[in-house]
Amino acid sequence: MKSTDLYSQLNKYFIKPGMKEENWYEWMNGLDEYICENFKQHSMGLMCDFAQEIKKVYTAVFPSDDILTKILNENIHDAMLFIHHPMVWDLSKDPDNAFYDVNAELLGKLKERRVSLFNFHVPHDNFSEYSTTKTLAVALGIKIEKPFSEYHGGLCGVIGTTDCKDIHELNEKYSQTVRHDTKLYQYGENKIFNNRVAVVAGGGNDNDVVNDVVENKINVLITGVSLKNKYSIDVHELEKEKGINLLGGTHYSSEKFGCNAMCEYFKKIGLPSEFINSSPCFDDL
Repeated sequence: MKSTDLYSQLNKYFIKPGMKEENWYEWMNGLDEYICENFKQHSMGLMCDFAQEIKKVYTAVFPSDDILTKILNENIHDAMLFIHHPMVWDLSKDPDNAFYDVNAELLGKLKERRVSLFNFHVPHDNFSEYSTTKTLAVALGIKIEKPFSEYHGGLCGVIGTTDCKDIHELNEKYSQTVRHDTKLYQYGENKIFNNRVAVVAGGGNDNDVVNDVVENKINVLITGVSLKNKYSIDVHELEKEKGINLLGGTHYSSEKFGCNAMCEYFKKIGLPSEFINSSPCFDDL
């Protein structure tokens, strides 16, 4: 497929009027020669324009070294890497600056191989068949009632019902689903009110989301990043005050289902696709 046709299809399907994005490019250093003008202006969509033809698509949550090395080791040419985030996340390196730049040396090698990078953050978080939160909720067996919580022109969360009898059973199911221990901050009752829960993948533990959860008369929030530090102490205090139980499953593990689901999107339009698994950062919890 011509790369321009693929980029156009992605933009048409996922970008909705009014969507905006963080200025990711402003945070990047030493990558100017690789980043295309579209991304410098909009911080979404085509990030590195290295290919004219796309024969295969890889998907990943972050453009970490292991992801890029995997593609390079397969000696792939004329391909695209679809990433949910344009930068790498690792709280264990610097808790005050979790995002850091993609490896410039590896990026240069991808350019030689004609492997473009394409990024959707807000458009991929927005409620759709392939969104990060919807796919996480489905993986947890949650019956979706509605999307909720406005985020940069989209709706980043879902509300639904669970068959789990209480918060501890739900936390255990979350651990089984992501295949590692998850974190429960029990600030409310053990009982799940009317079996209804709120899900916001990734960094969903913030005051705006919690206020939306309270407004919907829900006492459980399932998210990714849940640690309590100087940046999140306020939202933890709000959850204590309102009796909201918080479940964290790491940034990576809560968003990987959406990136895996994107393979189905690419296959539907005739492109071979492969999700590249990575490792979560447990400092998120």
